[in-house]
Amino acid sequence: MQQLVFATNNRHKLDEVSAKLNGAIQLLTLHDIGCYDDIEETGTTFKANASIKSHHVYAEYKLNCFGDDSGLEIDALNGEPGVYSARYAGTHGNHAANISKVLDNLKGETNRKARFRTVISLMWNGEEHFFEGTVEGTIRQELSGSGGFGYDPIFEPEGYDITFAEMSMAEKNAISHRAKAMEQLIAFLNKADK
Repeated sequence: MQQLVFATNNRHKLDEVSAKLNGAIQLLTLHDIGCYDDIEETGTTFKANASIKSHHVYAEYKLNCFGDDSGLEIDALNGEPGVYSARYAGTHGNHAANISKVLDNLKGETNRKARFRTVISLMWNGEEHFFEGTVEGTIRQELSGSGGFGYDPIFEPEGYDITFAEMSMAEKNAISHRAKAMEQLIAFLNKADK
């Protein structure tokens, strides 16, 4: 079975991606390969940050791997929080503070259009390949649901009347930005395997 390193320690992302792979590929984490480096996301785009992660792992461990970077882009906030989604309110990974800042910045705003975007950088036998997925939606006025992570409780995907946080993982995985990018990655791996 093919092995592929996912350059993340984010449990939520790992669970989503593992569910999408459905056992077709053995997914390894950074911990699995003994990588405890703090890979700094110094890029100003999702593509750059995804690339930093995959290049780091490939350079150090010579293993096929992929890194991703994702975020929320809100039209009325000129694309913010964007690449700074995880640390929008200052502290990395403080979801409550990040959501609060978004809702504060959107007070009185009628245009609540937004999208989640994921870019994956795959290092495969020394060559880099990119895959991108987006899901359009709107930002709710208040939180709803307890599932998912990050901005999921305020993001209502287009065509639905519930937030990502109110969906099961299977429902979210059918339409999410990360799922769409992963489908492209899986299609690539299926061809590469032939």
